Amino acid sequence: MLYRESGQFRTSYAEDQQVFPIRQDRWVIVALLVVAYGAIPLLANQYWLSAILIPFLIFALATIGLNILTGYAGQLSLGTAAFMAVGAFAAYNFVLRVPGMPILAAFVLAGLCAALIGILFGLPSLRIKGFYLAVATLAAQFFVVWALTHFPWFSNHSTSGVISTQKMEILGYAFDSPVSKLSIVVVLALAAKNMVRSSVGRAWMAVRDMDVAAAVIGIRLMPTKLMAFAVSSFYCGVAGALYAYAYLGTVEPEGFNLDLSFRVLFMVIIGGVGSILGSFLGAAFIVLLPIFLNSLAPVIENGLGLQLPPGLMSNLELIVFGALIIFFLVVEPHGLARLWQIAKEKLRLWPFPH
Repeated sequence: MLYRESGQFRTSYAEDQQVFPIRQDRWVIVALLVVAYGAIPLLANQYWLSAILIPFLIFALATIGLNILTGYAGQLSLGTAAFMAVGAFAAYNFVLRVPGMPILAAFVLAGLCAALIGILFGLPSLRIKGFYLAVATLAAQFFVVWALTHFPWFSNHSTSGVISTQKMEILGYAFDSPVSKLSIVVVLALAAKNMVRSSVGRAWMAVRDMDVAAAVIGIRLMPTKLMAFAVSSFYCGVAGALYAYAYLGTVEPEGFNLDLSFRVLFMVIIGGVGSILGSFLGAAFIVLLPIFLNSLAPVIENGLGLQLPPGLMSNLELIVFGALIIFFLVVEPHGLARLWQIAKEKLRLWPFPH
């Protein structure tokens, strides 16, 4: 009764091709945007905005980028953090070396630089796939960090390789509010949602399901795979620029290590492979889980009177991550997005039995 589609007739191709064709989905999205733009900036304190909301948005954007490549195009990648590093250092150098460079233009150019690097390291996908391709993209992770460390020009000849990002300003006005970061992520997420519904997205999914059959029906494998690498790296590059400018403020090449790549991969697995919604759910889960575990320790010690070992809570996060990945791979490979889809299917029949 709550999620019935009966009576919602679509009488034109434009209505049938809407991003959210079901009325209830549009209501949910509008409600979320009202809360995100109105309630959260007014009610949340500085800690929730800077330590939770901003990293959630940044990681959601990076997860969308990896999901485009792995979930929709079927190309495994372990170099997400490397493309984020390219975006961060490229944006820093564009703002530093080009007088009057707008910060949004620097982010776009940084994403394009990351896209070029992604195309370069995506060339092996024309010959190899699966775990072999994942190992090939792993080379990007080590090479990019090595290049940023051994070529001082990228860090403006900093002896430690650490860069301190410039202020986010547009025409003299600060561009550092949470609403501005939210707007960037919303625009790019809607663009990704439309892209995967277009002919390009359908070509990606055809290559993912069976590349030989896709080639037989006329899909050109080389442009399709390289386009997936380029778009994915663009999203990761913009996320890396936001990671440096909007979240940390001071970054170093070693901060974009393999651990960050695996964290984004965990977000894809837990949220849902091949789902834009799953990218947000996975990012929210990974960002909020450490906060939940840290707040759980005092409750256990004070409420139950148990004295936890000092090193347990530091390792509990890794233990929970591993257990959840095994759980989702075995029980629900499509992650949290699939659970939400199942809930909507049950709402279509409620209160009648399924």
